[in-house]
Amino acid sequence: MLGFVHSTESFGTVDGPGIRFVVFMQGCPMRCLYCHNPDTWEIGRGELRSADELLAEYDGVKEFLKGGGLTVSGGEPLVQLDFVTELFEKAKQKGIHTCLDTSGISFTPGNTERFDRLIKSTDLVLLDIKHIDDERHRRLTGYPNERVLAFAKYLSDNDIPIWIRHVLVPTVTNNDLYLRELGRFIGGLKSLSALDVLPYHTMAKEKYEKLGIKYKLGDTPAATKEQAEHARDVIMQGVRERLKK
Repeated sequence: MLGFVHSTESFGTVDGPGIRFVVFMQGCPMRCLYCHNPDTWEIGRGELRSADELLAEYDGVKEFLKGGGLTVSGGEPLVQLDFVTELFEKAKQKGIHTCLDTSGISFTPGNTERFDRLIKSTDLVLLDIKHIDDERHRRLTGYPNERVLAFAKYLSDNDIPIWIRHVLVPTVTNNDLYLRELGRFIGGLKSLSALDVLPYHTMAKEKYEKLGIKYKLGDTPAATKEQAEHARDVIMQGVRERLKK
């Protein structure tokens, strides 16, 4: 089986625990306003690679991957679910720690057979919850958040460790009401293992200009470290409120 790959990173330090080999898959249905990789959007493009080729590339750098493993990101990797499953299955045969970096938008509640196979070889999921409010999630990404939240619950029900990520965007996601609500939701995930609040940055604007794509966040300022720390505190307050129930 071949998959459409955008690129690989041989020394990833922000894509899961340790130092990791990262495969960025091509294709994503969402159009997040703050996406910093619009060149990964188009489905059916990229370099065709096999799982064996990617694992051979992994083997070439594995001595440097201290405490890490393999992360598959995107784009949205679940667009190519069967390929990622094959890659993870072969990685586990080699004793490699596997991590899936996803928004969960391609999850299909009520029809989970293919996902059941994937999670058998998945050690960790980095789940990016864009917004806890459904309507604001639609405005931010073009899609409702129903499948995202259902995927989180599915992972929790199957005891798959979940590392939540949330991007803090001034005027868009930095609202204490919704941050606390997000905390209450993730506080109900029994396999929650970590939480990252990532401050929005503006470094992608130049890429949009080169690609001829309008940058819809305009002059929205970057979030500060202090704002991100405050947001994390508010989310954790919501987590504690949920755990008290």
